[in-house]
Amino acid sequence: MILWDFDGVILDSMGVRDLGFEIVLKEYPNDQLDELMKYHRANGGLSRYVKFRYFFETIRGEKINDQQLNELAQKFSEVMLHELPNTDLIISKSLAFIQEQHQKGKEQHIVSGSDQTELRILCEKLTINHFFTTIQGSPTPKTELITGILAEQARPKDKFCLIGDSKNDYDAAQANGIDFFGFNNVKLVSLGKRYITRFDG
Repeated sequence: MILWDFDGVILDSMGVRDLGFEIVLKEYPNDQLDELMKYHRANGGLSRYVKFRYFFETIRGEKINDQQLNELAQKFSEVMLHELPNTDLIISKSLAFIQEQHQKGKEQHIVSGSDQTELRILCEKLTINHFFTTIQGSPTPKTELITGILAEQARPKDKFCLIGDSKNDYDAAQANGIDFFGFNNVKLVSLGKRYITRFDG
């Protein structure tokens, strides 16, 4: 059973995610935004909720409550739903493999740091939702999403793998005792079972 990360693995969306933070936080100083962007790019598998909290509590030294956090996440989601439903952003070699596995009857799930409601709308607009048994995202952390799937399926852990493009994806796989395959990020070459350069062969 294949568990897929989404951003950078199925959809080449990182540039748009960058734009989302820049738009939502445009009233704040550029040096603080630059610091957030470094954190964001180094932690691709973490949710926007974690990143917004990091911006305010760590970078700015301010408290932020759940209501404020949800308002920021909603503004971010509005940008995403406007910019991301673009089939040109789909990573073609990933999609070809997903389609092939679907045709073989293999079960596939998305476990993402992206907002779950937004992610499901986006997958529907891109007409790829039917390839996946479930599409799951934040605010539930990825490690917990994987734990839930493992518990529900009640299959041996060697029947599962996660394909991702960040150290956080690797950590989530490790925490659940399943294989990890790095993709689209050469910093992951030495992590996990194998690094994917191509899906065929």
